[in-house]
Amino acid sequence: MLELAHQTRRRRIGLTPMIDVVFLLLVFFMLAARFGVTDAIPVTLSSGAAQSYDGPPRLVTVLPNGLRVNGIDTTDPVQALTPLMGSDKDIIILRARDGASVQALLDAMGQLRAAGWPNLVVLE
Repeated sequence: MLELAHQTRRRRIGLTPMIDVVFLLLVFFMLAARFGVTDAIPVTLSSGAAQSYDGPPRLVTVLPNGLRVNGIDTTDPVQALTPLMGSDKDIIILRARDGASVQALLDAMGQLRAAGWPNLVVLE
């Protein structure tokens, strides 16, 4: 008598657990993603050539607790700089000191750009 080998049926892989995992990953990444457009501040880069500086000094120092324009404490840099500006193309120099936050520097840049002065230079 010829004995037949016991044939085992191949089991199919269940796709239900894999579909559950993919669905959970999809939900996780959808909830973790940031939706919307992030704000960006336009920055003009120098072309390498030195740009001439003329007129009175216009130095805005950003501190952790306020601003200084040419070394004088102020709460409104626009009001302090208005008499010093000849045109909207004049250069304003900004620098952060004493551990000032990046957000404070960006806020000062936003105030100056809103006043119509886009020509800003940020120093280290």
